[in-house]
Amino acid sequence: MNSNNSRIVIEDLKHIWHPCTQMKDHETLPLIPIKRGKGVYLYDFEDNRYIDAISSWWVNIFGHVNEHISTRVKEQLDTLEHVLLAGFTHKPAVDLAEKLVNLTPKGLDKLFFADNGSSAVEVALKMSFHYHRNRGSHRPLFLSLTNSYHGETIGALSVGDVELYKETYAPLLISCIQTPVPKDQTEQSAREAIIELKKILEERADEISAFIIEPLVQGAGNMHMYHPLYIRMAKDVCSRYGIHLIADEIMTGFGRTGTMFACEQAGVTPDFMTISKGLTGGYLPLAVTMTTLDVYNAFYCDYSEFKAFLHSHSYTGNPLACSAALATIELFEASDVLGDNRKKSAYILEKLEKFKSLPNVKEIRQTGMIAAVELQGYRPEERIGLKVYQYGLDNGVLLRPLAHIVYFMPPYIISYEEIDKMIDTAYEAIVLL
Repeated sequence: MNSNNSRIVIEDLKHIWHPCTQMKDHETLPLIPIKRGKGVYLYDFEDNRYIDAISSWWVNIFGHVNEHISTRVKEQLDTLEHVLLAGFTHKPAVDLAEKLVNLTPKGLDKLFFADNGSSAVEVALKMSFHYHRNRGSHRPLFLSLTNSYHGETIGALSVGDVELYKETYAPLLISCIQTPVPKDQTEQSAREAIIELKKILEERADEISAFIIEPLVQGAGNMHMYHPLYIRMAKDVCSRYGIHLIADEIMTGFGRTGTMFACEQAGVTPDFMTISKGLTGGYLPLAVTMTTLDVYNAFYCDYSEFKAFLHSHSYTGNPLACSAALATIELFEASDVLGDNRKKSAYILEKLEKFKSLPNVKEIRQTGMIAAVELQGYRPEERIGLKVYQYGLDNGVLLRPLAHIVYFMPPYIISYEEIDKMIDTAYEAIVLL
């Protein structure tokens, strides 16, 4: 590593504890210090550039330093940077609320602001439990899919199904049970999984407040994908038992799966929808929990009854973040982003065909602007994902595999030439394994 980059890295490692990282790895695997970004590219302090093939953990849907979003945030900065949302309000929050109610599935007429995806999930869980409590019912359990991930705060961890997390933090977790996720993207698998869901609900429905799912794609769960039929049938079954359906659209929302929200492909309005990540185009932390009037009205009462929802964040509805979100939505309104994404998705799938002939590739799969290549024949200790990651960086592409899953989730503004570079680099890395 050259001197300009190394100085930043040395200072970083003195103090910073990085997320999802065994810090000892950085004795041999150098950090990449980023000086600036533009479009799909990140630039280090020596002006080496990297295609951001994962949208910086799935948030920068319109790339880095987008002119329109930057302008809107700068304008807001000169007007109001922050104000508490308890007893006060402001125009960016009001305008964003109206936009989101019109944008999300019909019936999601109320929203609660949070400041990150895990917090939005916590809001949905607490709100669902408290709803049933206000209605005179004690339902201490939550239901989720096997292989699921919903965040890393205690409640969000509890409803996830990441084995390592569950084993490590088991004494801290709230009560949750799992039902099998459909094994693949076929309708038959969806029907088989619904049978298992029905069995659980027949036995324990009275204990369960809500069923939380990642619609269509389980992100951190190795980009596992399933058919929208499952969502439609799950909603019907849950409604029959008075169980809320929580759609965790934190990763799948804002056009990533081919529609604005993944639930649209199932024709479903969930009882709760959590959204974050792409909401602000990657500019600022912001999350929202959408819900229905039925849920809202269960908390609406005279103070003497005190059924009010008990939750708050210091930066709830931050005006700068709301302005970034409004600018992001305006970019969708200004052009046919979803239509362009469908064309790029088809091109990516075509490019992935050549991976099928590789002996170490088990499967390729895709949902919208999410594509994954599943590798086979390796032991966990070989850390093949790390090898692909390093090869990508050496060749100007930021790939960050999930163990043996090499995936692509680029900004929507990526060009066809940049798609070629992204896919070809991953292919070369896999061939060399």
